[in-house]
Amino acid sequence: MQFHLNGFEPGDPEISDPAQRYVASGGAGSVPEEVDVLIVGCGPAGLTLAAQLSAFPDIKTCIVEQKSGPLLRGQADGIACRTMEMFEAFGFSERVLREACWINETTFWKPDDKLRENIVRSGRVQDTEDGLSEFPHVVLNQARVHDFYLDVMRKSPAALEPYYARRFLDLESDEAASGGNAHPYQVTARLERLDPTHEGQIETIKARYVVGCDGARSTVRKCIGRALHGDSANHAWGVMDVLAVTDFPDIRFKSLIQSANDGSMLIIPREGGYLVRLYIEMDKLDVGERVSNRKITADDLVAAARRILQPHTLDVKEVAWWSVYEIGQRLCDKFDDVSEEEAAKRLPRVFVAGDACHTHSPKAGQGMNVSMQDGFNLGWKLASVLRQRCAPHLLHSYSAERQAVAKELIDFDREWAALLASSKGFDPAETQRYFVRHGRYTAGTAAHYRSSNITGEPTYQQLAKGLTIGMRFHSAPVIRLADAKPVHLGHTVKADGRWRIFAFAGAENPAASNSGIPALCDFLAEARESPVRKYTPTGEDIDSVIDVRAVFQQGHHELAVAAMPSFLLPRKGRYGLCDYEKMFCPDLKNGNDIFTMRGIDRERGCMVVVRPDQYVAHVLPLDGHTQLAAFFDGFMTRRH
Repeated sequence: MQFHLNGFEPGDPEISDPAQRYVASGGAGSVPEEVDVLIVGCGPAGLTLAAQLSAFPDIKTCIVEQKSGPLLRGQADGIACRTMEMFEAFGFSERVLREACWINETTFWKPDDKLRENIVRSGRVQDTEDGLSEFPHVVLNQARVHDFYLDVMRKSPAALEPYYARRFLDLESDEAASGGNAHPYQVTARLERLDPTHEGQIETIKARYVVGCDGARSTVRKCIGRALHGDSANHAWGVMDVLAVTDFPDIRFKSLIQSANDGSMLIIPREGGYLVRLYIEMDKLDVGERVSNRKITADDLVAAARRILQPHTLDVKEVAWWSVYEIGQRLCDKFDDVSEEEAAKRLPRVFVAGDACHTHSPKAGQGMNVSMQDGFNLGWKLASVLRQRCAPHLLHSYSAERQAVAKELIDFDREWAALLASSKGFDPAETQRYFVRHGRYTAGTAAHYRSSNITGEPTYQQLAKGLTIGMRFHSAPVIRLADAKPVHLGHTVKADGRWRIFAFAGAENPAASNSGIPALCDFLAEARESPVRKYTPTGEDIDSVIDVRAVFQQGHHELAVAAMPSFLLPRKGRYGLCDYEKMFCPDLKNGNDIFTMRGIDRERGCMVVVRPDQYVAHVLPLDGHTQLAAFFDGFMTRRH
């Protein structure tokens, strides 16, 4: 798609009239008096969390935002491959792919050895390694990502809308409020209305859980006594989105430029074919100095960009958005309100996510991506506990998992930011080598959760070598048996709070009596110990809590749907209609055999258990019925 030709216009580019590009949104009237979850902040973390919770009409969620309405422009733009996989779970990856700028290659520029004040291209690399994800690395205005989440929320069973113009003031947590209720309204929060007709009015809301997604200066974080720890690199950078005319040949590539005397610059081509983002290195700050003291202007940023780009020209026609910032990597020691000493005695009630608990430099493209993964991780857990599907101690795992991931990414970001800063001295070849070596971090696929009650031990990891326990489920192409449709197996994992069991068949015919597939299906359908039987509430569809799907080794023409176990053809809904979308075969026609691609043991097959947030929870043998039951018994609760 091409747009922004005659100036930057926020909103949906497919709507020709700019005045019609935004749906009027925002909750009307006062906030509810009581909710299950109060989310403070409509940034990436808050909206991901709200979109996840909006899938459940039995959960009462309220999200509030200090701004007067939705974000229109600026801020983050990089969308990692792993984030695109998550967007597929929420149902809007295709919209992002259509509208975004795809980052295919990255170029590197250094000082010209013959004339040091000029720059020359020193290298070019593929941006993302082959096979890392079915999705590319793309760039799209954060405001549009917000729009897509808001659309999901608006269309959801909960029909959720944010309450804008609310400043979060404070909260109180009442430890004595349980009264025998597993999920009491234990936290009381106060909000100040900022809209002109109600300015200064104080609203009070009681919540079972509160999540602070309110940015680096988070008031929620301060209320629970947490702080960001770390330091600033005392370095100022500018960022600007521009419509410009230039003879720089790589203006539509992601480009890393290191000049001899005028600093570094990162060029990010933006959506629409014309817009470009420039990250521009500015002066080093004195110790204790704030970037605001320098009074840097947009003109200063343009002038600095021109100096770095020599001998190429840059004629900026419009600045759509700009800002200056200080590089810093800071991290909370814990992402909830329970200290390590208290963890065995009480459950968390207040959480922080996104910039409220970790901050990064923008140049690694991690801030928005990591924040959204925070929201996805916490969302399904809150839903599972509130809906009494999982035991409340599950909520301790949010801080344990996400804090460790944030720490690893901050360590990476600190090295990357230092490498780009010319004042540290630089080696263009090393910059390129580092970029390639750490591609999985920037793609978002390097996160690895440690063993816990929801992430099993790697005892049987050799049965699925390419689906690492604790890492995201790496999708692969398959053919649906019932209708020969080519699909991606990972795209069956939607943001609906359900667990998945993928049963990869052994070498034998899956319909044969000696196959592990019928035996597994019989266990799941009939045995008292079956987690499917045990944890599916009476009257609900058999796949409403744990969704079981099978992948066979044979081509789809070699198997008959009717010969497969009835458990894989479940009857669902008010009419008992048959679900034909539980069985898959390799995409042999196109040479995409999922068993080869993901290192599945062809002789034995295996089970791969996948969490609601698309991470591999366990790998077990097909006959590991007892281990499967024990795994789910470790965190799930029965509700009939």
